[in-house]
Amino acid sequence: MTFRQIIQPFLHWLNTLSLQSRLIGTYIIVILLPTTAVSLYFYNQVNETYIEDTRLKSIDALQNEKQVLLTQIETMERAAQLSLSDKEVIQYLADNESAPTSELIEFNNSFYTNLAQIEINNPTILHLRLYSASEYTYEIWPIVFQEKRVWNQPWYKLARMLGDREGWYVQEQDLSRSYDRTIVPELDPPKISLLREIQLPKGHHAGIVQVDMLLANFAPRTYGELQEDESQMLLLDAGGGYIPAAQDKAYAAPLQQWLKENQADTSDASYQAEHQSIDNDTTDSNISSIRYTDQGIAYLATSTRVDRLGAQLVHIVSLEKVLQDTRRARNGIVLLNIGFILLVSLITYFANTIILKNLRRLTAAMKKVRRGELHHGVQVDGGGEIGELAYHFNRMTLTINELIAQAVSKQALMKEAELRTLYSQIDAHFLYNTLENIKMLAEIEDQRQISDALTSLGGMMRYNFKWSGEYVKLSEEIRHIHNYIDVMNIRFEEPVKLQIDIPAQLLELEILKMSLQPLVENAFKHAWNEDEYVDRCLMIQVIAEPDRVITVTVQDNGSGMSPSQLEALQQWIHIPDEPHHAHISNSYPVHASEEQQSRKGGIGLRNVQRRLALFYGEDYGLHITSTLGEGTIVTLRFPKVLLTGGE
Repeated sequence: MTFRQIIQPFLHWLNTLSLQSRLIGTYIIVILLPTTAVSLYFYNQVNETYIEDTRLKSIDALQNEKQVLLTQIETMERAAQLSLSDKEVIQYLADNESAPTSELIEFNNSFYTNLAQIEINNPTILHLRLYSASEYTYEIWPIVFQEKRVWNQPWYKLARMLGDREGWYVQEQDLSRSYDRTIVPELDPPKISLLREIQLPKGHHAGIVQVDMLLANFAPRTYGELQEDESQMLLLDAGGGYIPAAQDKAYAAPLQQWLKENQADTSDASYQAEHQSIDNDTTDSNISSIRYTDQGIAYLATSTRVDRLGAQLVHIVSLEKVLQDTRRARNGIVLLNIGFILLVSLITYFANTIILKNLRRLTAAMKKVRRGELHHGVQVDGGGEIGELAYHFNRMTLTINELIAQAVSKQALMKEAELRTLYSQIDAHFLYNTLENIKMLAEIEDQRQISDALTSLGGMMRYNFKWSGEYVKLSEEIRHIHNYIDVMNIRFEEPVKLQIDIPAQLLELEILKMSLQPLVENAFKHAWNEDEYVDRCLMIQVIAEPDRVITVTVQDNGSGMSPSQLEALQQWIHIPDEPHHAHISNSYPVHASEEQQSRKGGIGLRNVQRRLALFYGEDYGLHITSTLGEGTIVTLRFPKVLLTGGE
């Protein structure tokens, strides 16, 4: 189904509506489109402004949280460094022999006290533990332990591979209590551990240093009580795994899973296709933001890297509250537009009612005319297009009244012409019978010339009275010309010689009846004088031109015309039939000289020209050329049509 077929019913319905309804609909569309476009533009601008403001707040929260993380990292690193800077402590852990009791008492009273003081001076540190690889090391709770206690812990292999580096690990269980199997292990809140390997001498494993800190202290906005409504901080560990909070929020779960799977390469093409990236306007190039939707709820996630921890910090904010405010503003704008459109429609309706009042009056008048109730016109107040239309309507009704009157008059004339035709037919039969009687009498008296003249005259009369149509064959018109010349030759001692040059295939041409006879008659009346003894010749030639135009020339060898006479005759036969020319329709031009008027004629030529123009158009008609003392040529042009079929 094409587009035109689809909209065709709508266009048909639209055309059935009144002009007032279409105008109101147009006004509504003209107002609705720009107001809707402007409203949507401002709505999007406000929406983006709110989201951008939310993003900047997220960036500020991330930077504050990151600063706290860096501070706590320095605290834990300082504690580990202080514990390893005491050579006596390292020597105690690496000793492969059992220490005497006196040395143990001295170590406990001096060096161990310094280790305990590290925890006291840093209250955010949960535990400081030193694990010795030597089986001769005496454990001093809750700081010094033998390493075999943590051989089965998941972070132990990580600690053995650190070398001079440090490692971070998140754990939930207090490992120091797992050794006592008579006591049920007690779970601490989630905590993060700093791990360092002790090598003495270098390259020889002597033990492990572990510094613990509660996650609530390590990242208070992420794991503490500083969480905000409709938002959440997430922390990804070095491996990209999610470090869970004490009170997880379900709306962040889809993004948590996505970050876990895609954190290694956020520049992937699928990432760009599924999430809307937001440019970073802050000085920290590690900060980036994305917007995503889960179960119809929109979220904004902003992340930054914590390089010293080897982790990523993410802040997730629900945009529902922000979008709810903008939707409320959008709904207000929509209601305002609807109210504005209704008001404009109401005003437009009353304005159009006043403006189209004259048009309705004119429409009612047209309906009366359609029903045949003709009147003198309709009165319309004011001007403009409707006033001009009313003026032309009044002129049209006046013209219709005049045409009706003319039609009635023509109809009466036609009836009269029919009666006259009937009378003439009766008279023609009487005349035919009379001519036949005279012809028989001439034959009895052996007057062959008179008998032949009467035969030609009878043929002429029958041709004239038998008017079955406007068109006849060219052969019939030529036969009529022969009869006419036979009758007219009685006047001359030397008869007029007729030369015919017509191709046989053109004898079937369609031609207006009695269109050649006036041309021949005009030659007999004006070309020769009866008293002159000259060789009189008349030639008729028919030529078919390439552009399907027939040219008929009637040429005589008579006295011809002067240029002034020829010009006057040309003007006479081509005067248009207009009312102000009615008084000269059957007379010679009033401005003609006495010489011109002495040779009056051309009425038949004018009638032929008028008929040719009427039936064939203004491009066809007569053209006359003449030379004084040599003769006259009358050229007749009309389109080529064969009555026997074909063209």
